[in-house]
Amino acid sequence: MGELMSGRSPVGGPFSLPDANGHVRSLDEFRGRLVLLYFGYAQCPDVCPTDLAAIGGALRLLGERASEVQPLFVTLDPARDKPPVLREYAAAFHPTFIALRGSEADTLRIARSYKVYYEKVADSKGGYSVDHTAFTFLLDRSGKYVAFLPPGTKPDRIATLLRERL
Repeated sequence: MGELMSGRSPVGGPFSLPDANGHVRSLDEFRGRLVLLYFGYAQCPDVCPTDLAAIGGALRLLGERASEVQPLFVTLDPARDKPPVLREYAAAFHPTFIALRGSEADTLRIARSYKVYYEKVADSKGGYSVDHTAFTFLLDRSGKYVAFLPPGTKPDRIATLLRERL
């Protein structure tokens, strides 16, 4: 039997993962700042770059207040998203983005805690893509889940939501 997901089950929780430089980063490290958490992968053709660009745009709209927000990207494809790839990928959207990469087991555990679905899907060329839930999670200054933003949320909307909580 599959696990029943209700609106009353907790979303998220503390975690630690290595960043693209090999330093283990803990969610606790960002206490005092809002966190925008996104799960995706670097070879994602459209949804990830669109949403990550929107997060970067929202941070630029916040100006100096952007320092009170930490954007985090957790790869759902650690097999292909090696540290050099993640460093470049995250920095392309905003200089403060931190890309995190765990083992397959850590990735699954953390994704499940945020109710994120993902699955490798073979393509016709012998490779694969990763189907995944494309939500941006907003965590409060203590690291607790507050809300999620659906795919395609525009930068001005993200910035407005952040301003309301800063």
